[in-house]
Amino acid sequence: MTYEPVIGIETHVELTTASKMFCGCPVDFGAPPNTNVCPVCLGLPGALPVVNGRAVEYAMTIGLALNCTIAGRSVFSRKNYFYPDMPKNYQISQYEEPLCVDGYLDVETDGTASRVGITRVHMEEDTGKSTHVGVGGRIADASHSLIDFNRAGVPLMEVVSEPDIRSAEEARAFVAELRGAVLRLGVSDAKLEEGSMRFDANVSLRAVGAEPFGTKVEVKNMNSLRSLQRALEHEIERQAAILESGGEVLQETRHWDEEAGTTTGMRSKEEAFDYRYFDEPDLVPVEVDDEWRTRVAGALPELPAQARGRYLEMGLDATTAGLLSNDVEVGLVFEAAVATGADAQMVANWLTGEVTALLRREDTTLGATPIDGSVLAELSAMVTDGQLSASAAKDVLAGVLAGEGRPAEVAASRDLIQVSDAGELEPVIDGVLAENDEAVAKLKEGDEKVIGFLVGQVMRATGGKADPGLVNQIIKARVGGG
Repeated sequence: MTYEPVIGIETHVELTTASKMFCGCPVDFGAPPNTNVCPVCLGLPGALPVVNGRAVEYAMTIGLALNCTIAGRSVFSRKNYFYPDMPKNYQISQYEEPLCVDGYLDVETDGTASRVGITRVHMEEDTGKSTHVGVGGRIADASHSLIDFNRAGVPLMEVVSEPDIRSAEEARAFVAELRGAVLRLGVSDAKLEEGSMRFDANVSLRAVGAEPFGTKVEVKNMNSLRSLQRALEHEIERQAAILESGGEVLQETRHWDEEAGTTTGMRSKEEAFDYRYFDEPDLVPVEVDDEWRTRVAGALPELPAQARGRYLEMGLDATTAGLLSNDVEVGLVFEAAVATGADAQMVANWLTGEVTALLRREDTTLGATPIDGSVLAELSAMVTDGQLSASAAKDVLAGVLAGEGRPAEVAASRDLIQVSDAGELEPVIDGVLAENDEAVAKLKEGDEKVIGFLVGQVMRATGGKADPGLVNQIIKARVGGG
Protein backbone atom coordinates (compact mmCIF):
# COMPACT_ATOMS: atom_id res chain seq x y z
CA MET A 1 0.00 0.00 0.00
CA THR A 2 1.26 3.48 -0.87
CA TYR A 3 -0.77 5.00 1.95
CA GLU A 4 -0.23 4.91 5.69
CA PRO A 5 -3.23 4.70 8.07
CA VAL A 6 -3.39 7.27 10.86
CA ILE A 7 -5.78 6.14 13.60
CA GLY A 8 -6.93 7.59 16.90
CA ILE A 9 -9.38 5.91 19.28
CA GLU A 10 -11.97 7.55 21.51
CA THR A 11 -13.11 5.11 24.21
CA HIS A 12 -16.12 5.71 26.44
CA VAL A 13 -16.21 3.77 29.70
CA GLU A 14 -19.24 3.71 31.99
CA LEU A 15 -18.07 3.81 35.60
CA THR A 16 -19.47 1.33 38.13
CA THR A 17 -20.71 3.83 40.69
CA ALA A 18 -23.92 3.28 42.64
CA SER A 19 -25.48 6.54 41.42
CA LYS A 20 -25.34 8.77 38.36
CA MET A 21 -22.79 11.50 37.64
CA PHE A 22 -24.79 14.49 38.82
CA CYS A 23 -27.79 13.10 40.72
CA GLY A 24 -28.74 10.31 43.12
CA CYS A 25 -30.54 8.06 40.61
CA PRO A 26 -29.29 4.44 40.74
CA VAL A 27 -27.14 2.97 37.98
CA ASP A 28 -28.89 -0.28 37.15
CA PHE A 29 -28.38 -1.89 33.74
CA GLY A 30 -31.51 -3.73 32.61
CA ALA A 31 -34.02 -1.81 34.77
CA PRO A 32 -37.44 -1.12 33.16
CA PRO A 33 -37.23 1.85 30.77
CA ASN A 34 -37.39 5.33 32.25
CA THR A 35 -37.55 4.20 35.89
CA ASN A 36 -34.12 5.45 37.04
CA VAL A 37 -34.75 9.13 36.32
CA CYS A 38 -35.27 12.34 38.30
CA PRO A 39 -35.63 16.10 37.65
CA VAL A 40 -31.81 16.49 37.47
CA CYS A 41 -31.04 13.87 34.82
CA LEU A 42 -34.22 14.79 32.92
CA GLY A 43 -33.09 18.42 32.84
CA LEU A 44 -36.25 19.84 34.39
CA PRO A 45 -36.22 23.59 35.19
CA GLY A 46 -34.69 24.47 38.56
CA ALA A 47 -32.96 21.09 39.13
CA LEU A 48 -29.26 21.50 39.97
CA PRO A 49 -26.46 18.94 39.44
CA VAL A 50 -24.00 17.77 42.12
CA VAL A 51 -20.71 16.05 41.15
CA ASN A 52 -20.32 12.35 42.10
CA GLY A 53 -17.04 12.25 44.06
CA ARG A 54 -16.53 8.52 43.52
CA ALA A 55 -16.72 9.02 39.75
CA VAL A 56 -14.00 11.69 39.95
CA GLU A 57 -11.79 9.28 41.88
CA TYR A 58 -12.39 6.49 39.38
CA ALA A 59 -11.42 8.82 36.52
CA MET A 60 -8.26 9.78 38.40
CA THR A 61 -7.49 6.08 38.84
CA ILE A 62 -7.60 5.30 35.13
CA GLY A 63 -5.69 8.51 34.38
CA LEU A 64 -2.87 7.49 36.69
CA ALA A 65 -2.84 3.97 35.22
CA LEU A 66 -2.40 5.59 31.80
CA ASN A 67 0.56 7.66 33.02
CA CYS A 68 -1.39 10.92 32.78
CA THR A 69 -0.83 14.15 34.67
CA ILE A 70 -3.72 14.81 37.06
CA ALA A 71 -4.78 18.42 36.80
CA GLY A 72 -4.98 20.35 40.04
CA ARG A 73 -8.07 22.09 38.66
CA SER A 74 -10.56 20.79 36.12
CA VAL A 75 -13.77 22.35 34.86
CA PHE A 76 -17.07 20.93 33.59
CA SER A 77 -18.55 22.38 30.40
CA ARG A 78 -21.83 22.29 28.56
CA LYS A 79 -21.64 20.49 25.23
CA ASN A 80 -24.68 21.65 23.30
CA TYR A 81 -26.41 19.41 20.80
CA PHE A 82 -29.96 18.59 19.85
CA TYR A 83 -30.29 14.83 19.66
CA PRO A 84 -33.28 13.34 21.51
CA ASP A 85 -31.17 11.04 23.74
CA MET A 86 -30.22 13.98 26.02
CA PRO A 87 -33.29 15.54 27.62
CA LYS A 88 -31.44 18.76 28.54
CA ASN A 89 -30.36 19.36 24.91
CA TYR A 90 -26.81 19.53 26.23
CA GLN A 91 -24.36 17.15 27.84
CA ILE A 92 -22.24 18.04 30.86
CA SER A 93 -18.69 17.13 29.83
CA GLN A 94 -15.16 18.55 30.03
CA TYR A 95 -13.40 20.45 27.28
CA GLU A 96 -10.67 23.02 27.88
CA GLU A 97 -9.66 21.84 31.36
CA PRO A 98 -10.00 18.02 31.62
CA LEU A 99 -9.04 16.00 34.68
CA CYS A 100 -6.19 13.94 33.13
CA VAL A 101 -3.81 14.87 30.30
CA ASP A 102 -0.63 13.82 28.47
CA GLY A 103 -0.41 10.08 29.18
CA TYR A 104 0.47 6.98 27.23
CA LEU A 105 -0.25 3.26 26.96
CA ASP A 106 2.30 0.72 25.72
CA VAL A 107 0.92 -2.03 23.49
CA GLU A 108 2.35 -5.01 21.64
CA THR A 109 1.29 -6.17 18.19
CA ASP A 110 2.78 -9.34 16.72
CA GLY A 111 5.75 -9.10 19.05
CA THR A 112 6.42 -5.43 18.24
CA ALA A 113 6.03 -2.88 21.06
CA SER A 114 4.66 0.61 20.45
CA ARG A 115 3.57 3.54 22.58
CA VAL A 116 0.19 5.21 22.01
CA GLY A 117 -0.15 8.68 23.47
CA ILE A 118 -3.19 9.57 25.57
CA THR A 119 -4.34 13.11 24.87
CA ARG A 120 -6.82 13.30 27.73
CA VAL A 121 -9.10 11.41 30.07
CA HIS A 122 -12.15 13.46 30.91
CA MET A 123 -15.44 12.99 32.74
CA GLU A 124 -18.94 13.44 31.38
CA GLU A 125 -22.43 11.99 31.60
CA ASP A 126 -23.78 9.30 29.31
CA THR A 127 -26.71 9.80 26.99
CA GLY A 128 -30.00 7.93 26.91
CA LYS A 129 -30.53 4.87 24.74
CA SER A 130 -32.43 5.14 21.46
CA THR A 131 -34.18 2.11 19.98
CA HIS A 132 -35.19 2.46 16.35
CA VAL A 133 -38.11 0.16 15.63
CA GLY A 134 -38.02 -1.25 12.12
CA VAL A 135 -35.99 -3.34 9.71
CA GLY A 136 -32.31 -3.46 10.67
CA GLY A 137 -32.66 -1.20 13.72
CA ARG A 138 -31.43 1.87 11.75
CA ILE A 139 -33.13 5.23 12.09
CA ALA A 140 -33.48 5.57 8.32
CA ASP A 141 -35.60 2.38 8.17
CA ALA A 142 -37.50 2.87 11.43
CA SER A 143 -41.24 3.37 11.70
CA HIS A 144 -40.68 5.07 15.07
CA SER A 145 -38.05 5.44 17.80
CA LEU A 146 -38.14 4.83 21.55
CA ILE A 147 -36.00 6.64 24.14
CA ASP A 148 -34.93 5.19 27.49
CA PHE A 149 -33.39 7.84 29.77
CA ASN A 150 -32.16 5.37 32.43
CA ARG A 151 -28.64 5.64 31.00
CA ALA A 152 -28.78 9.45 30.70
CA GLY A 153 -26.49 10.83 33.40
CA VAL A 154 -24.55 7.61 34.10
CA PRO A 155 -20.91 8.52 34.89
CA LEU A 156 -18.83 8.24 31.76
CA MET A 157 -15.10 8.52 31.24
CA GLU A 158 -13.71 9.28 27.79
CA VAL A 159 -10.16 8.22 26.93
CA VAL A 160 -8.88 10.04 23.84
CA SER A 161 -5.74 8.69 22.20
CA GLU A 162 -3.27 10.54 20.04
CA PRO A 163 -3.34 9.57 16.31
CA ASP A 164 -0.38 7.25 16.92
CA ILE A 165 -1.94 3.97 15.71
CA ARG A 166 -0.86 2.73 12.31
CA SER A 167 -2.90 -0.43 11.65
CA ALA A 168 -6.21 -2.09 12.45
CA GLU A 169 -4.32 -4.77 14.38
CA GLU A 170 -2.59 -2.17 16.53
CA ALA A 171 -5.94 -0.47 17.20
CA ARG A 172 -7.36 -3.76 18.42
CA ALA A 173 -4.32 -4.36 20.64
CA PHE A 174 -4.66 -0.85 22.11
CA VAL A 175 -8.34 -1.32 23.01
CA ALA A 176 -7.68 -4.79 24.44
CA GLU A 177 -4.88 -3.43 26.63
CA LEU A 178 -7.04 -0.50 27.76
CA ARG A 179 -9.95 -2.81 28.57
CA GLY A 180 -7.65 -5.09 30.56
CA ALA A 181 -6.45 -2.10 32.60
CA VAL A 182 -10.00 -0.89 33.25
CA LEU A 183 -11.05 -4.33 34.47
CA ARG A 184 -8.05 -4.71 36.77
CA LEU A 185 -8.69 -1.25 38.22
CA GLY A 186 -12.28 -2.25 39.02
CA VAL A 187 -13.73 1.07 37.80
CA SER A 188 -16.04 -0.54 35.20
CA ASP A 189 -17.28 -3.95 34.12
CA ALA A 190 -16.25 -2.89 30.56
CA LYS A 191 -18.91 -5.12 28.97
CA LEU A 192 -18.80 -4.45 25.26
CA GLU A 193 -22.05 -6.29 24.63
CA GLU A 194 -23.93 -4.08 27.12
CA GLY A 195 -22.33 -0.83 25.96
CA SER A 196 -20.50 -0.06 29.20
CA MET A 197 -17.35 0.24 27.10
CA ARG A 198 -17.71 1.71 23.62
CA PHE A 199 -15.21 3.08 21.16
CA ASP A 200 -15.16 5.27 18.06
CA ALA A 201 -12.24 5.42 15.67
CA ASN A 202 -10.90 8.36 13.69
CA VAL A 203 -9.05 7.13 10.63
CA SER A 204 -7.34 8.84 7.72
CA LEU A 205 -4.72 7.93 5.12
CA ARG A 206 -1.62 9.80 4.04
CA ALA A 207 1.09 9.00 1.55
CA VAL A 208 3.89 6.94 3.10
CA GLY A 209 6.55 9.35 4.33
CA ALA A 210 4.26 12.40 4.29
CA GLU A 211 3.83 14.58 7.38
CA PRO A 212 0.34 16.13 6.98
CA PHE A 213 -2.64 14.00 7.95
CA GLY A 214 -5.31 13.11 5.44
CA THR A 215 -9.04 13.83 5.77
CA LYS A 216 -10.38 12.24 8.95
CA VAL A 217 -13.40 9.92 9.04
CA GLU A 218 -15.05 8.87 12.30
CA VAL A 219 -16.34 5.28 12.45
CA LYS A 220 -19.04 4.32 14.97
CA ASN A 221 -21.07 1.26 16.05
CA MET A 222 -18.21 -1.16 16.71
CA ASN A 223 -19.23 -3.32 19.68
CA SER A 224 -16.41 -5.85 19.88
CA LEU A 225 -12.66 -6.04 19.34
CA ARG A 226 -13.28 -8.11 16.23
CA SER A 227 -15.71 -5.57 14.75
CA LEU A 228 -13.24 -2.74 15.49
CA GLN A 229 -10.53 -4.48 13.51
CA ARG A 230 -12.87 -5.43 10.65
CA ALA A 231 -14.34 -1.91 10.45
CA LEU A 232 -10.92 -0.27 10.31
CA GLU A 233 -9.63 -2.74 7.71
CA HIS A 234 -12.66 -1.98 5.55
CA GLU A 235 -12.38 1.79 6.04
CA ILE A 236 -8.67 1.78 5.17
CA GLU A 237 -9.43 -0.14 1.97
CA ARG A 238 -12.35 2.19 1.14
CA GLN A 239 -10.31 5.36 1.56
CA ALA A 240 -7.35 3.91 -0.35
CA ALA A 241 -9.61 3.05 -3.29
CA ILE A 242 -10.99 6.62 -3.35
CA LEU A 243 -7.52 8.19 -3.27
CA GLU A 244 -6.09 5.83 -5.87
CA SER A 245 -8.93 6.70 -8.25
CA GLY A 246 -8.18 10.41 -7.87
CA GLY A 247 -11.14 11.18 -5.60
CA GLU A 248 -11.32 13.02 -2.29
CA VAL A 249 -12.28 11.48 1.08
CA LEU A 250 -15.13 13.36 2.77
CA GLN A 251 -14.87 14.33 6.42
CA GLU A 252 -17.86 12.55 7.93
CA THR A 253 -19.14 10.14 10.52
CA ARG A 254 -19.76 6.63 9.19
CA HIS A 255 -21.72 3.70 10.64
CA TRP A 256 -20.20 0.19 10.71
CA ASP A 257 -22.62 -2.50 9.54
CA GLU A 258 -21.41 -5.75 11.12
CA GLU A 259 -23.53 -8.00 8.91
CA ALA A 260 -22.66 -6.31 5.62
CA GLY A 261 -19.03 -5.73 6.61
CA THR A 262 -19.12 -2.15 5.32
CA THR A 263 -19.36 1.43 6.58
CA THR A 264 -22.05 3.84 5.43
CA GLY A 265 -22.27 7.61 5.76
CA MET A 266 -24.30 9.02 8.68
CA ARG A 267 -23.65 12.75 8.80
CA SER A 268 -20.93 15.32 8.29
CA LYS A 269 -18.31 15.26 11.03
CA GLU A 270 -18.91 17.79 13.78
CA GLU A 271 -16.15 20.11 14.96
CA ALA A 272 -15.71 21.40 18.51
CA PHE A 273 -17.25 24.76 17.62
CA ASP A 274 -20.44 22.99 16.53
CA TYR A 275 -21.06 22.06 20.18
CA ARG A 276 -20.65 25.67 21.45
CA TYR A 277 -18.81 24.62 24.64
CA PHE A 278 -18.94 26.95 27.63
CA ASP A 279 -18.27 26.46 31.35
CA GLU A 280 -21.12 24.74 33.20
CA PRO A 281 -22.56 27.58 35.35
CA ASP A 282 -24.18 25.23 37.89
CA LEU A 283 -20.95 23.43 38.90
CA VAL A 284 -17.78 24.65 40.60
CA PRO A 285 -14.35 23.47 39.38
CA VAL A 286 -12.96 20.18 40.70
CA GLU A 287 -9.74 20.69 42.66
CA VAL A 288 -7.36 17.78 43.31
CA ASP A 289 -4.73 18.30 45.99
CA ASP A 290 -1.51 16.32 46.47
CA GLU A 291 -2.95 14.22 49.32
CA TRP A 292 -5.89 13.03 47.22
CA ARG A 293 -3.67 12.32 44.21
CA THR A 294 -1.17 10.38 46.34
CA ARG A 295 -3.88 8.32 48.03
CA VAL A 296 -5.41 7.26 44.69
CA ALA A 297 -1.99 6.46 43.21
CA GLY A 298 -1.09 4.34 46.22
CA ALA A 299 -4.19 2.20 45.76
CA LEU A 300 -3.46 1.24 42.12
CA PRO A 301 -3.43 -2.55 41.62
CA GLU A 302 -1.12 -4.56 39.40
CA LEU A 303 -1.78 -3.61 35.78
CA PRO A 304 -1.85 -6.02 32.79
CA ALA A 305 1.71 -5.24 31.65
CA GLN A 306 3.05 -5.93 35.14
CA ALA A 307 1.08 -9.19 35.40
CA ARG A 308 2.33 -10.28 31.97
CA GLY A 309 5.91 -9.80 33.05
CA ARG A 310 5.34 -11.92 36.15
CA TYR A 311 3.62 -14.67 34.15
CA LEU A 312 6.52 -14.76 31.68
CA GLU A 313 8.88 -15.27 34.63
CA MET A 314 6.73 -18.28 35.61
CA GLY A 315 7.58 -19.81 32.24
CA LEU A 316 4.33 -19.08 30.38
CA ASP A 317 4.51 -18.14 26.70
CA ALA A 318 3.71 -14.58 25.63
CA THR A 319 0.29 -15.41 24.13
CA THR A 320 -0.92 -17.25 27.24
CA ALA A 321 0.46 -14.56 29.54
CA GLY A 322 -1.39 -11.94 27.50
CA LEU A 323 -4.71 -13.77 27.69
CA LEU A 324 -4.44 -14.19 31.46
CA SER A 325 -3.33 -10.62 32.15
CA ASN A 326 -6.10 -8.97 30.12
CA ASP A 327 -8.96 -11.00 31.65
CA VAL A 328 -9.04 -10.13 35.34
CA GLU A 329 -11.55 -12.87 36.23
CA VAL A 330 -9.49 -15.61 34.59
CA GLY A 331 -6.28 -14.14 35.99
CA LEU A 332 -7.60 -14.27 39.57
CA VAL A 333 -8.55 -17.94 39.20
CA PHE A 334 -5.10 -18.69 37.79
CA GLU A 335 -3.43 -16.88 40.70
CA ALA A 336 -5.53 -18.76 43.27
CA ALA A 337 -4.70 -22.15 41.75
CA VAL A 338 -0.96 -21.48 41.48
CA ALA A 339 -0.88 -20.14 45.06
CA THR A 340 -1.81 -23.62 46.31
CA GLY A 341 1.08 -25.23 44.40
CA ALA A 342 -0.69 -26.16 41.15
CA ASP A 343 1.42 -26.39 38.00
CA ALA A 344 1.27 -22.91 36.39
CA GLN A 345 1.55 -24.09 32.78
CA MET A 346 -1.07 -26.81 33.21
CA VAL A 347 -3.59 -24.46 34.83
CA ALA A 348 -2.91 -21.73 32.27
CA ASN A 349 -3.46 -24.17 29.41
CA TRP A 350 -6.81 -25.26 30.86
CA LEU A 351 -8.00 -21.70 31.45
CA THR A 352 -7.05 -20.40 28.01
CA GLY A 353 -8.04 -23.60 26.23
CA GLU A 354 -10.63 -26.03 27.53
CA VAL A 355 -12.26 -23.74 30.11
CA THR A 356 -12.61 -20.86 27.63
CA ALA A 357 -14.11 -23.24 25.05
CA LEU A 358 -16.59 -24.60 27.60
CA LEU A 359 -17.64 -21.09 28.64
CA ARG A 360 -18.24 -20.11 25.02
CA ARG A 361 -20.29 -23.23 24.36
CA GLU A 362 -22.41 -22.57 27.45
CA ASP A 363 -22.51 -18.79 26.83
CA THR A 364 -21.55 -18.00 30.41
CA THR A 365 -18.74 -16.38 32.42
CA LEU A 366 -16.18 -17.99 34.68
CA GLY A 367 -17.61 -16.31 37.77
CA ALA A 368 -21.01 -17.91 37.11
CA THR A 369 -19.54 -21.44 37.23
CA PRO A 370 -18.20 -23.67 40.02
CA ILE A 371 -14.72 -23.55 38.44
CA ASP A 372 -12.37 -21.64 40.75
CA GLY A 373 -8.75 -21.81 41.83
CA SER A 374 -9.30 -24.67 44.26
CA VAL A 375 -11.04 -26.75 41.58
CA LEU A 376 -8.14 -26.32 39.15
CA ALA A 377 -5.59 -26.99 41.90
CA GLU A 378 -7.37 -30.25 42.79
CA LEU A 379 -7.58 -31.24 39.12
CA SER A 380 -3.90 -30.42 38.60
CA ALA A 381 -2.93 -32.59 41.55
CA MET A 382 -4.95 -35.52 40.19
CA VAL A 383 -3.16 -35.30 36.84
CA THR A 384 0.26 -34.89 38.46
CA ASP A 385 -0.38 -37.86 40.77
CA GLY A 386 -1.41 -40.05 37.82
CA GLN A 387 -5.06 -40.36 38.85
CA LEU A 388 -6.30 -38.69 35.66
CA SER A 389 -5.06 -38.60 32.09
CA ALA A 390 -4.98 -35.28 30.21
CA SER A 391 -8.03 -36.25 28.15
CA ALA A 392 -9.94 -37.43 31.23
CA ALA A 393 -9.19 -34.08 32.92
CA LYS A 394 -11.14 -32.34 30.14
CA ASP A 395 -14.14 -34.56 30.82
CA VAL A 396 -13.86 -33.79 34.53
CA LEU A 397 -13.83 -30.05 33.80
CA ALA A 398 -17.01 -30.43 31.78
CA GLY A 399 -18.59 -32.33 34.67
CA VAL A 400 -17.62 -29.65 37.20
CA LEU A 401 -19.08 -26.98 34.92
CA ALA A 402 -22.29 -29.02 34.68
CA GLY A 403 -22.60 -28.97 38.48
CA GLU A 404 -21.71 -32.62 39.12
CA GLY A 405 -19.39 -31.81 42.03
CA ARG A 406 -15.69 -31.43 42.78
CA PRO A 407 -13.10 -32.98 40.42
CA ALA A 408 -12.62 -36.13 42.54
CA GLU A 409 -16.39 -36.67 42.70
CA VAL A 410 -16.83 -36.17 38.96
CA ALA A 411 -13.89 -38.44 38.13
CA ALA A 412 -15.33 -41.22 40.34
CA SER A 413 -18.92 -40.88 39.11
CA ARG A 414 -17.81 -40.84 35.45
CA ASP A 415 -15.41 -43.75 36.06
CA LEU A 416 -12.41 -41.75 34.84
CA ILE A 417 -9.87 -42.58 37.56
CA GLN A 418 -6.69 -43.72 35.84
CA VAL A 419 -5.31 -47.18 36.61
CA SER A 420 -1.77 -46.63 37.87
CA ASP A 421 -1.31 -49.93 39.72
CA ALA A 422 1.34 -52.01 37.92
CA GLY A 423 -0.04 -55.21 39.44
CA GLU A 424 -3.46 -54.47 37.94
CA LEU A 425 -2.07 -53.51 34.52
CA GLU A 426 0.47 -56.29 34.01
CA PRO A 427 -2.07 -59.06 33.22
CA VAL A 428 -3.79 -56.85 30.67
CA ILE A 429 -0.46 -55.94 29.06
CA ASP A 430 0.59 -59.58 28.93
CA GLY A 431 -2.63 -60.42 27.11
CA VAL A 432 -2.09 -57.64 24.55
CA LEU A 433 1.51 -58.74 23.93
CA ALA A 434 0.40 -62.32 23.46
CA GLU A 435 -2.15 -61.26 20.83
CA ASN A 436 0.31 -59.11 18.86
CA ASP A 437 3.37 -61.28 18.12
CA GLU A 438 4.33 -59.33 14.99
CA ALA A 439 4.39 -55.96 16.80
CA VAL A 440 6.38 -57.49 19.67
CA ALA A 441 8.93 -58.90 17.22
CA LYS A 442 9.37 -55.47 15.58
CA LEU A 443 9.86 -53.88 18.98
CA LYS A 444 12.51 -56.42 19.87
CA GLU A 445 14.27 -55.54 16.60
CA GLY A 446 14.43 -51.90 17.69
CA ASP A 447 11.37 -50.49 15.87
CA GLU A 448 9.99 -48.34 18.68
CA LYS A 449 7.26 -46.87 16.47
CA VAL A 450 5.09 -49.89 17.27
CA ILE A 451 5.10 -49.06 20.99
CA GLY A 452 2.36 -46.52 20.36
CA PHE A 453 0.21 -49.21 18.78
CA LEU A 454 0.70 -51.55 21.73
CA VAL A 455 -0.04 -48.81 24.29
CA GLY A 456 -3.19 -48.01 22.32
CA GLN A 457 -4.32 -51.64 22.51
CA VAL A 458 -3.88 -51.61 26.30
CA MET A 459 -5.80 -48.33 26.56
CA ARG A 460 -8.62 -49.86 24.55
CA ALA A 461 -8.64 -52.98 26.74
CA THR A 462 -8.87 -50.83 29.91
CA GLY A 463 -11.49 -48.45 28.55
CA GLY A 464 -8.92 -45.65 28.35
CA LYS A 465 -8.20 -45.72 32.08
CA ALA A 466 -4.65 -47.11 32.06
CA ASP A 467 -1.77 -44.76 32.82
CA PRO A 468 -0.11 -44.60 29.37
CA GLY A 469 3.31 -43.72 30.80
CA LEU A 470 3.28 -46.70 33.11
CA VAL A 471 1.99 -48.95 30.31
CA ASN A 472 4.89 -47.80 28.13
CA GLN A 473 7.41 -48.66 30.86
CA ILE A 474 5.95 -52.12 31.51
CA ILE A 475 5.85 -53.01 27.80
CA LYS A 476 9.50 -52.05 27.37
CA ALA A 477 10.43 -54.05 30.45
CA ARG A 478 8.50 -57.09 29.24
CA VAL A 479 9.96 -57.01 25.71
CA GLY A 480 13.45 -56.31 26.93
CA GLY A 481 13.70 -52.53 26.61
CA GLY A 482 13.27 -52.40 22.83
